[in-house]
Parts: sequence; structure tokens; C-alpha cells
Amino acid sequence: MRLLNLPSCSVKISEKDGRKYIYDPLRRKDVAFTPEEWVRQHFVNYLVADKSYPKERIANEVSIHVNGVSKRCDTVIYDDYMQPLLIAEYKAPEITITGEVFNQISRYNSALKVPYLIVSNGLEHYCCHMDYINMKCIFCKDIPTYSEIK
Repeated sequence: MRLLNLPSCSVKISEKDGRKYIYDPLRRKDVAFTPEEWVRQHFVNYLVADKSYPKERIANEVSIHVNGVSKRCDTVIYDDYMQPLLIAEYKAPEITITGEVFNQISRYNSALKVPYLIVSNGLEHYCCHMDYINMKCIFCKDIPTYSEIK
């Protein structure tokens, strides 16, 4: 799999019936090994190992309803009271981060109204803080630590 602009991490890859799987420690199960999942596992590891996000506050593939339609957020980070703080959306490394990717995460955020959004394809990472008072999206210089956002 492609090298990412993220710290390397130990992943468990297996094969069953000719299909590859990667173990997701948060969901505690093997999931289909896709380029997007490769990015997710590395990015979540980065958040935990380098940015001090507690594993207990991170959930992958969170179901939400947007305009009556069921959708799934790639990753949601919660605060100490289990209120959503951050949504992360991942794309495969070969997918360019465009305005449409931000539109997608914005639609998800219409259901959760979190203060932070992250988009990553494993090579480029963008984080923005939502200023709901002034109706602005302010891009952060770096991915914040957990203590900076809670």
C-alpha cells in the first residue's frame, strides 16, 4: 500500500476467501482493506499517538441522518460528555481533496454541528474550526491536539 504523509503504524492485515482485510482496533473487527481504510487506520493512530486523542473518545463509521437519509461519518471524536467535537472524512491517497469533499463533510456536519472538521487523503490534511457565530470556517495551521479542542 502507498506511503502516507503520516507516521507509520502497526496494522494487522489478513486474507479470507481471496479478499484482504485490515483490523480496526476501534471497531474490534476486520474490515475490507481499501485505500480509504488504510488512510483511516493511519490517521486515527496519528491522532492517538501524536495528538493525544483518547481512543475511548473516537468512533469509526458513525451513523447519522442527513435530511432523512442515513449516512456514515468516517470518524467522530467526542468530548468528555460524549458530545461530538470533530468529524474526520478520509479519501484514498489518489483522490484529490476538492471543494466537493468539504461539501460532503459540511452536509454531515449539518446533523452534528461540531466545532472541528478534518479532511485527509493521507497525503494532505486539512482541519478547520467552525465559527457558528460569524458563520465562518477558519482553517487551522495544524491538526490540533485533543486538549486544544475539548
